[in-house]
Amino acid sequence: MGRKAKSAVRKEEHRAVAYLRVSTDGQDTEKNKAAILSFANDRQWGHVRFVEEKASGTLPWRERAIGSILNELGKDDRLIVPELTRLGRSTLEVLEVLKVAKEKEIAVYSVKEGLELNGSIQSKVMSTMMALFADLERDFISMRTKEALKARKASGVQLGRPKG
Repeated sequence: MGRKAKSAVRKEEHRAVAYLRVSTDGQDTEKNKAAILSFANDRQWGHVRFVEEKASGTLPWRERAIGSILNELGKDDRLIVPELTRLGRSTLEVLEVLKVAKEKEIAVYSVKEGLELNGSIQSKVMSTMMALFADLERDFISMRTKEALKARKASGVQLGRPKG
């Protein structure tokens, strides 16, 4: 029998994508790039692809580059951000992005906060806490809305659709 041929197929490497969003032209991404590269190099992750965009946080996340990144990445790929707030404008939006990443088994790393949401026990605890915060945030929004409507009604403002 002859020798076994070495497999020409290389083990697939996990992709690492860094997402950098700024809201205005005056903001600079260079220091965030350096921090992310240092973070990835310390972990020997190899090549990191940077996706930069200038977009308002008011634009829904699915309409920003982060939506495309999440569609592209899959199981065991890595999404690196300088801080979680770059994922969305509100806590709920950030948590929605993290939920999609978790469902697709994409590991999310936030450099400034030192968070690693990658299926570990630490990330499960963090995800549970974040889900609790999201639930509380929804309750607070509802409570504030009801209080504001009550105050407007008490001041004589007609609520609801106009008659006719």
